[in-house]
Amino acid sequence: METGSNPSSPSATAMSNPGWPTIDGPLGLSEEESVAYARRFFRFGFCLLPWLWALNCFYFWPVLLRSRCFPRLRPYVVGSAAGFMVFTVLLSSWALTFIIGGKHLFGHVWDELVMYNVADKLGLTGWS
Repeated sequence: METGSNPSSPSATAMSNPGWPTIDGPLGLSEEESVAYARRFFRFGFCLLPWLWALNCFYFWPVLLRSRCFPRLRPYVVGSAAGFMVFTVLLSSWALTFIIGGKHLFGHVWDELVMYNVADKLGLTGWS
């Protein structure tokens, strides 16, 4: 008898029962519902809602950890992870440009770009 064909071996059990696709285990969604939710979160993330990509990665974390389990679900979760990383890099670089560069980078245009002097421009402060 071969050891690889033993159905009671731990590796055969792990492959036949990959676990749950969500972080809440048996209380979570079935695989069909998970695919629908992951697809929905992935698509709505393109509507300028990238926090849904982060939520998708968090909720379906077990899918990111196991590369061979849940093949129908994995493209949406990996795509959400990639989209959220791209968004985070773009937002961080934009913020750091303004924080580090400031007036030295933008010159006289800086006074038009910043928002902290809007009340002064409109004369709403009363102490000028």
